[in-house]
Amino acid sequence: MSRRAISPLLLLSLCVLAASCAPARAPSPVAPGGGPFAGAPTPDELRRDLMIFASDSFRGRKTGTPDELRAARFLATRLAALGLEPAGDSGFFQRVPLIRPGLGPRTRFEVRTSAGVSSLAPGVALFPLGAPPRAEALPALHAEGDVVFFGYGVPTARTSREALDGMDLTGKVVVVVNGAPKDVEPSRRAALESPDQVGRHLVALIARRPAAIVVLLTGASARVLPQLARQYARLARTDDVFPAPPDSARTLPMLLVGDSARARALLPDGWPDDDRPRVLEGRHFTGVVDQTLNGYNVVGIVRGRDPALRSTYVAYGAHLDHIGVNPIAPDSARAASAGAIDSINNGADDDGSGSVSLLALARAFQNGPRPRRSVLFIWHTGEEEGLFGSEHFTSHPTVPLDSIVAQLNADMIGRNAPDSLYLVGPVAAPNGQSKRLGAIVDSVNAALPRPFLINREWDSPTHPEQIYYRSDHFNYARRGVPIVFFTSGLHEDYHRVSDEPSKIDYDKLARVDALLLAVGHAVGDREGRLK
Repeated sequence: MSRRAISPLLLLSLCVLAASCAPARAPSPVAPGGGPFAGAPTPDELRRDLMIFASDSFRGRKTGTPDELRAARFLATRLAALGLEPAGDSGFFQRVPLIRPGLGPRTRFEVRTSAGVSSLAPGVALFPLGAPPRAEALPALHAEGDVVFFGYGVPTARTSREALDGMDLTGKVVVVVNGAPKDVEPSRRAALESPDQVGRHLVALIARRPAAIVVLLTGASARVLPQLARQYARLARTDDVFPAPPDSARTLPMLLVGDSARARALLPDGWPDDDRPRVLEGRHFTGVVDQTLNGYNVVGIVRGRDPALRSTYVAYGAHLDHIGVNPIAPDSARAASAGAIDSINNGADDDGSGSVSLLALARAFQNGPRPRRSVLFIWHTGEEEGLFGSEHFTSHPTVPLDSIVAQLNADMIGRNAPDSLYLVGPVAAPNGQSKRLGAIVDSVNAALPRPFLINREWDSPTHPEQIYYRSDHFNYARRGVPIVFFTSGLHEDYHRVSDEPSKIDYDKLARVDALLLAVGHAVGDREGRLK
């Protein structure tokens, strides 16, 4: 379950509640003859899978890391063995475009001449300038073009304003020096060498539509270079990721600042004595900033038995990611390597419990009685980072979103009192869209041999914990899909390394899974929609 909550403004805009509707009767969760559904999930099955999925070898399943991919592959391999129908964009995988600030291993800056190629070290000679990932306009991550030296970007004794304005910069790589000529008067030098002048150069040059702008720092402005180097070194050690913006947002040229001493390949041979603006004949620049990567949702289908309804879906969701490995201070590294310090957040309950429960449900639906509707299973990535995977799926669904008649989200369902279960959505979701689904869940639960005691405390959009906004169901609900969020609640091990498989109540987990199975059959066999 994500820590991140939605802003109060968005909260208020989404919380229009319709009048309550009468509870709907649902089919009994028992098969003909009075027994449970054949092949219902068992405690042993769930324990077996969770001991793998929440083991140290998965290293906390953090989004955008090889550990997340390992978790996704584990799930996809199991689905393939069960014989489910792949429903991602690449088999069982749906790629979720992400961006990691910093400089990935494929970042490169090169200047090609007839004499060969000069490489300019990323994070040493040149530093990309960025913008917040959700900004309306972002710099390009790839640029190439012939190099134009723009001098100091301002009129000097040897360069007129007319000469600068007359240069064609469209599609070129423009290099400007943030500094002052040797013969400039002292009263003007401080302003020309100021770091504030960098922004003025960028604003003036962006309007002239170059492919890239390189500002080489001299004088006082060069003092920021060590700070930039430290910043990029920190970014190299972080696993933070964000949703990748669309290509249409990258409307700015590539923006770079650099060290004039280390980026000499971008300067005229005679600089600084020869500072005339001009095309540097025969020099071609290529820049690639490697920040993009993929996370992975895992998506599979058990096809329903009714030809008239099998193109509609009951969707089950859980999130496959967790929060990864805690950083360890250098003086603790030896103890950690010896096992004295546990740094891996295995996320057994959050959301290993939901993830393995969906695997057991996939087996039960695939091998047992199938409902009339199809059953869609989605393991979302990036939930802990801000519901990234469910946002991507609901905005780029691999089945029509309006074909999903209900979404049942399972996140942290294996702890706390054996008979206690929270439901969120029947009241919290806007426009009363989940009330009928909530009534079905209540009816199915009441018919169980040992019903759960339902806690509805969190089923409110204004509850201080904002649980309604903190798991993947939210992205379905805000697009009009009826949802119910099943959770056994928070506990002292939430987002701690102590959230281990040994603390899961597997008997309870199997009972929650049996409820989910019965609800899926009840909704999957209904003739009409729930809205």
